[in-house]
Amino acid sequence: MPGTLPLPFPLSFDSFDWSAMNALATPQRSGSVPRTMRRRHYLMCRPSYFEVTYSINPWMDPAKPVDTELAVTQWERLRALYLELGHRVDLIDPMPGLPDMVYAANGATVVEDKVFGARFRNAERAAEGPAYSDWFRSRGFAVHEPEHINEGEGDFLVTESWILAGCGFRSVPEGHAEAQEFFGRPVISLELTDPRYYHLDTALAALDGDEVMYNPEAFSPGSRAVLERLFPGAVLADPVDAEVFGLNAVSDGRHVVLPEAATGLAAKLRERGLEPIGMELSELLKGGGSVKCCTLEVRHCAV
Repeated sequence: MPGTLPLPFPLSFDSFDWSAMNALATPQRSGSVPRTMRRRHYLMCRPSYFEVTYSINPWMDPAKPVDTELAVTQWERLRALYLELGHRVDLIDPMPGLPDMVYAANGATVVEDKVFGARFRNAERAAEGPAYSDWFRSRGFAVHEPEHINEGEGDFLVTESWILAGCGFRSVPEGHAEAQEFFGRPVISLELTDPRYYHLDTALAALDGDEVMYNPEAFSPGSRAVLERLFPGAVLADPVDAEVFGLNAVSDGRHVVLPEAATGLAAKLRERGLEPIGMELSELLKGGGSVKCCTLEVRHCAV
């Protein structure tokens, strides 16, 4: 229901009429509710040049060896799964010297064929933003080059009614306002407080419609209260599942692809009638990413 509320700036948790918001809160879904898979369009980047030679998040340790060949094999299995499920997967060419380019979700945010480009905080990743923007532009997409720092779908997650936007470590609140103006959709600002969950997509995942799962411990008290009000029936991740990046997941409305080590979270998803599919992406976790980080969704206008 985008467009039903006049929102001239990103929503924060300090001053808002929650009586109107509560009418939009997402109820809990039971396992008896039929789930429908919707074919998705994904953009991915093969980790041909993946390595960990610098550290810009707590998961990266240049002293630990990385098996690039294994990273490619694990990534190929993820891509093959998407194709097996019936989704479209396009590829962007990897570039030497950009080992983190495999984390395609960070490259842009796409809603109704509108592309909001990425502007990275760290110099090591700065060239990725233009590379992804060029890919979209060469295929006829209109691309907005951002003024403020944002790291694509790392910090922008799209539900039916909202764009949830993370800040605290990478993207900045000013970028949330910029995205809202560009997309014309309500943007909800959420503050991340645990450096292990430096992007929103490591702490929260969109499942179906306005249904989400998240790790409460990754957010500030105010942001946690916002999530509780907006999504009272959300799936809550236990710390053990959050620590294996269980929330770095991709859902098509029926199937939820997530790290196979997140067994507790998978059980909760089954109780909701969803079908979790575990994947092993241990090598890519050494760079601070997993299933969702490797997957940028290209959302098209509804026909």
